[in-house]
Amino acid sequence: MYIAMNRFKVAAGSEADFEAVWRNRDSSLSEVPGFAEFRLLRGKANAEEGYTLFSSHTVWQSEEDFLNWTKSESFRAAHRNAGDRKTMYMGPPVFEGYTVVDGI
Repeated sequence: MYIAMNRFKVAAGSEADFEAVWRNRDSSLSEVPGFAEFRLLRGKANAEEGYTLFSSHTVWQSEEDFLNWTKSESFRAAHRNAGDRKTMYMGPPVFEGYTVVDGI
């Protein structure tokens, strides 16, 4: 299994808009070979720096399945308007990929 995550620093006051973007997106992940699970995680607010931390979390059967998706039209369609919402973010998302070595 492979877990792909993106961490987002969402500007304070933009949290509801950010969540709405994710809830209302046209996602076809469930149709992608190797896709297993998606979660959007909301962390604690950092009042001093003015953001709330979020993470998108996807689980794949393999890293190869994830990489194949990143090269697909489905991926391009899912990220087509990502640049339109730059005011919500404090910097670009930070990607982290993990191969599962143990679990229940």
